[in-house]
Amino acid sequence: MSASIQPTQLPLSVHLRADARFENFTLGKNALVVEQLQRFSRSELSEQHIFLAGPNGAGLTYLLQASCHEAEQTGLAALYLPAEELETLDPAIFEALESYDLVCIDDLQLLLGKPEWEQALFHLYNRLRDTGRRLLISANNTPAHLAVGLADLASRLTWGLVFQLQPLNDADKLAALDSQARARGLVITEDVLQFLLNHSDRNLRVLMRQLDQLDSASLEQKRRVTIPFVKQVLGWS
Repeated sequence: MSASIQPTQLPLSVHLRADARFENFTLGKNALVVEQLQRFSRSELSEQHIFLAGPNGAGLTYLLQASCHEAEQTGLAALYLPAEELETLDPAIFEALESYDLVCIDDLQLLLGKPEWEQALFHLYNRLRDTGRRLLISANNTPAHLAVGLADLASRLTWGLVFQLQPLNDADKLAALDSQARARGLVITEDVLQFLLNHSDRNLRVLMRQLDQLDSASLEQKRRVTIPFVKQVLGWS
């Protein structure tokens, strides 16, 4: 990034998860996608745009945040923007984001069908392309299957690489839970992890949120994570 350009300060409360790192991500059938994202985040690909699609809980948010961490580790300025939080703000927030080397917009589908946001995103695409910056977008479906009102934006969404993230199977989810627990320094036996998986709805985002709850409760109460403890913390009978 040019030394004369400083990233714009934005009125957002979101912070990157410290443990959202590529090395902690359970690959499943997504090894090629993750490898491309790593190279993209380090500006090692000629592509300036990647569109990442997948169902809720497949790990999209995690990978966008991991991409920001990877970029920052190589001295680049990166910004993670969850559409859920953007919805409450003015689309003008997209102005001057070309001061960042990498912009990551999560859950794009929440902004589509809103003319002001679609116009703002269209112009952001153009500015990032003109200045040689990179844009990483996630959504719950591929560009061809999203309801985009602005034809020019629909075209922009197909620029660059489009990847479909494959959901993890149960064995992969167990491995992901174990990896994330270890990253937190949390010791959880395999039978407890299996109990958590069996009694949850198997959505990876929900499972990670529950793991956060167990981690916090374990630290606060200074107790090991056992099946009775899981039942108590998560309110399961």
